[in-house]
Amino acid sequence: MRIVVIGATGHIGTFLVPRLVRAGHEVVTISRGTRTAYVDSPEWQQVEQVTADREQEDRDRTFGERIVGLRADAVVDLVCFTLASAEALVAALRGTATHLVHCGSIWRAGRSSVVPITEENATPPFGEYGTQKDAIARMLKDETASGGLATTSIHPGHISGPGWMPIGPLGNLDPSVWTKLAAGDVVEVPGLGAETMAHVHADDVAQAFELAIERRDQVAGEDFFITAPTALTARGYAQLAASWFGLEARLESVTWDRFRETTAPEHAGASWEHLSRSQVFSTEKPRRLLGYAPAYTAEETVLDAVRWLVDHGELDVAAPLVV
Repeated sequence: MRIVVIGATGHIGTFLVPRLVRAGHEVVTISRGTRTAYVDSPEWQQVEQVTADREQEDRDRTFGERIVGLRADAVVDLVCFTLASAEALVAALRGTATHLVHCGSIWRAGRSSVVPITEENATPPFGEYGTQKDAIARMLKDETASGGLATTSIHPGHISGPGWMPIGPLGNLDPSVWTKLAAGDVVEVPGLGAETMAHVHADDVAQAFELAIERRDQVAGEDFFITAPTALTARGYAQLAASWFGLEARLESVTWDRFRETTAPEHAGASWEHLSRSQVFSTEKPRRLLGYAPAYTAEETVLDAVRWLVDHGELDVAAPLVV
């Protein structure tokens, strides 16, 4: 097939594009051209790369025309964040035989009520990001159900992998938690420490997108949460991370007020966003309809990311990994 990948040099595209090339597809990538993939692969030499500013072209109402002109069998949209942008692309592609596979987010679900969370029992989202992702997914489902464009939406968890910092044990991207855990220093954990995070390896997310493309007839009109088969609690994650450096975690429970007093606002805010949701997702539907078979547990996912950071000198740790 001829496949267009929008936002191809990000976390998912880094792994998806080489997968598609290896599967024999003709791949066209669209990005702003400001960065390369996180991990280099020889398959990128076989890709047609197009440079475009999606935000500007959305404002100019020309982006949809660009995509239609590429005459793709499938379009993978990895960088759509507003309902208006999604609607414009759907309107342009409507009437073509293209399959649109959209990247959403597990944050289209709100705080957990029943776990594991499924596509059917998820609570309503909150916050602009999750609300927009939910609105897009519902619009896409309605579009296909009404006989319009064939669409599928994939909703990944906290995407991790080699080349970038994973969401850490405190639910944020503050690298100091790794420095403390590797040195045996005390780490303050807000709340109960039993709150959960839903990591997923970027290559497992790429697997889900590849399967959705290949199984168009089975998954048109469907949406899927894509995470690792396991989830990590804040305390369990911290204890696990310390063990990678041959240590026992020294954890102190603190109130959220105390945590906010001692943590930079952007990190404290991220921690609240992740931990207050306390999400654990079922992988039953993607396994059944997509054939999704995640290769990484949550534990293996974050270890893969941390190992890359340590090996490349991008994480300040006092001790080497022992795993």
